[in-house]
Amino acid sequence: MIHQVDIAYNLENVRRRIVAAAQRASRDYHEVTLVAVSKTMPAETVLAAYQAGQRHFGENRVQESQEKITCLSSLSDVYWHLIGHLQTNKIKTAVRLFDLIESVDSLHLAGALSRVAQAQGEKIAVLLEVNVAGEPSKFGFSPDELPGVAVSIASLPGLELQGLMTVAPISPNAEDVRPVFHRMRELRAGLCTTLPEVDWKHLSMGMTDDFEVGIEEGATIVRVGRAIFGVRG
Repeated sequence: MIHQVDIAYNLENVRRRIVAAAQRASRDYHEVTLVAVSKTMPAETVLAAYQAGQRHFGENRVQESQEKITCLSSLSDVYWHLIGHLQTNKIKTAVRLFDLIESVDSLHLAGALSRVAQAQGEKIAVLLEVNVAGEPSKFGFSPDELPGVAVSIASLPGLELQGLMTVAPISPNAEDVRPVFHRMRELRAGLCTTLPEVDWKHLSMGMTDDFEVGIEEGATIVRVGRAIFGVRG
């Protein structure tokens, strides 16, 4: 169990690193949202991070997060991100629990989300997941198919497209994944040109081992777990 003081210290350290990375890229650090990846962490640990000023949290699985999010529902200013693969049979629950679904990785999923949104009379905020490196173990659209897919999804009612997300390959050297993040920035720039009616405001890229490189390449959302909560058991 990580004590609250440790989480507060870790959060402050990550925030300092975000500021420094933004400064290196001549960016305003306020443009970067830190998402604390709270998967597998109990509600009391999330509460400790909340008490240290953290407001955005990321979860991988709908079923695991349901009890946690419900338990913390009195915290009205918490913003929940779904960052893991979403199965279509969990969509209704996910829409109820999460403020932003970062992991739209297929036309089938986008269509199902659109139908749920229409049935509920609301807009669902989403990001399109891109598998830049083409890793078979990961979900997401390929860079080549993204432009056509984005046009199709942008036309679906009930979805509010807000940008792109990627999970970079694991590497001991963060610089190794810079080309992945640079490619994401290029992809978003292309979409801003071809679909200017969509507000492509977010690039969600970068985790504990590489978030500073992500920020230098234009990330607006970084998803950090281990550097805040420690190594999961």
